[in-house]
Amino acid sequence: MTDNHFQKRAMALGLHGVLQHWEDWHDAPWLPKLLDAEEAVRSQRSLERRFQAAHIGRYKPMSDFDWSWPQEINRQAVEELFTFRFAEEAANVLLLGPNAVGKTMISKNLAYEAVRRGWSVRFTTASAMLNDLGSQEGARALSQALMRYCRPRILVIDELGYLSYDNRHADLLFEVVSRRYEERSIVLTTNKEFGAWSDVFPNAGCVVTLVDRLVHRSEILAIRADSYRLKDAKERAAAKDRRATPK
Repeated sequence: MTDNHFQKRAMALGLHGVLQHWEDWHDAPWLPKLLDAEEAVRSQRSLERRFQAAHIGRYKPMSDFDWSWPQEINRQAVEELFTFRFAEEAANVLLLGPNAVGKTMISKNLAYEAVRRGWSVRFTTASAMLNDLGSQEGARALSQALMRYCRPRILVIDELGYLSYDNRHADLLFEVVSRRYEERSIVLTTNKEFGAWSDVFPNAGCVVTLVDRLVHRSEILAIRADSYRLKDAKERAAAKDRRATPK
C-alpha cells in the first residue's frame, strides 16, 4: 500500500491527530493495524445503527421456509430478490397472497439482508405507518414523519389490506409512494388483489393512481397456499397425539 493510500484512509476516518504528525508516523508499523481496527469498529457501529433504524423485529430465516408447502410460488423469482437488483433500479416488490403464507417472512429477510449489505431500510406495518402519519399535528411534524418513510433506500410496508382506512390515510400512503416513485424501492405485502384496494380505501379518489405508481416497474410475486400457522398447529397437535398414544 502507498503512503497516499494510508493518508486518505486516515482522512476518511477523521484521525486528525495522526494526520497532524503524519511526517513522523506515516511509516510506523502500527499505522495499518490502527486504520484496520478503526475501520472495523466504525463499520460494526454503522451496521448496528442501521439495524436499529430498520425496526425489523423477530423473524425466521429463509432457511426455515418450506418451499414444498405453497401450491403456487416462484422460488427462482423470490431468490432473485436477494440480489437486490430491484433496489439498484429503484423498482418495487409486491408480494400478494392470503394470510400466513410467508409474505412477512420473505419481506423481513429481505430487510435484514439489505441492511447487512449496507442499504438503509425501514420496516413497518401499513397500520403503524399510516397511524403514525395520521396522528401528526401541523405541517412541520407531518413533514418530519414523512421523512422517516421516504428517506430509506428500501421501505418495507407489511400487511396492507387487513384493515380499512379513510381518505386521509389513502392520501398519506399516496404521498409516501409518490415521493419514493422511481427513486427508492418499496417492498409491500398485501392479501388483496389490486382490484379490491377500493375495499381498503373506500371512496378514496387516489386508489387507481396509487396502484398504478406501485405497479409501474415492479416485481409482482403471488403466493397461493394454505396458512402456515394452521399447518404448524396441526403438526403440533399430531405430535402431541403421538406422544400421548401408549406404545
